[in-house]
Amino acid sequence: MNVIIIEDEKPSARRLQRMLNAIDINAETMLHSVEEAVEWFQNNAHPDLIFLDIQLSDGLSFEIFDAVDIKSAVIFTTAYDEYALQAFKLNSIDYLLKPIDDQDLKTAVDKFKNRAPQKQAVTLDFNDIKNLLVNPIEREYKKRFSVKVGQHLKLINIEDIECVYSENKGTYAFTKEGRNYLLDSTLDQLENELEPHVFFRISRKFYVNVNAIKDMVSYTNSRLQIKLNTYNEQDVIVARERVKDFKNWLE
Repeated sequence: MNVIIIEDEKPSARRLQRMLNAIDINAETMLHSVEEAVEWFQNNAHPDLIFLDIQLSDGLSFEIFDAVDIKSAVIFTTAYDEYALQAFKLNSIDYLLKPIDDQDLKTAVDKFKNRAPQKQAVTLDFNDIKNLLVNPIEREYKKRFSVKVGQHLKLINIEDIECVYSENKGTYAFTKEGRNYLLDSTLDQLENELEPHVFFRISRKFYVNVNAIKDMVSYTNSRLQIKLNTYNEQDVIVARERVKDFKNWLE
């Protein structure tokens, strides 16, 4: 199987390459920009499968497909809001949410192998996908949580939540009143429930509410530390792999 990686962050590309090697897939070619990818596709046989980051250093990767007629299958590697990811799933397009998990990678590759013979091209309508990013599917997101407090149930409005985090196998909502409440959902389940323009998953442990951000400062290893209005129980750190997408989300 001929596989290439298109990813502007070289450490992330090398990490993905090592992960693919671990499941006996060799991805020798790594491209890092729209311009580089267009030139490569114009001069080389197209691969069976592309691992594609959406946001490259010189533009959106969809520009590659505007310039070159590519019939390869694609697995997206992205930290885009879940409305886009949900759209990809509905259109049978695989994606991996950064930072990429080993099991998720294997599952995505197995899905590709099972859906098409190794040499069979898979046609994707990138204009439709691009439109989904610009005009996302309208859907309802959670407006409140019901939580148990002693023998009572309490309603927490979503706008009152500064952050949601995991700790000791539990998921907690921290409110602007300075209270923690145990939720029934996991962080992964919340990907389909939290409004993506309000909440961003900055790491495997934290979602933050944009309206609760008081300050952002540089942190070690090219990361960011988030200061929230009230929450100060532990450091709130944007994972290095998500810093770029977090900055784009803020804008």
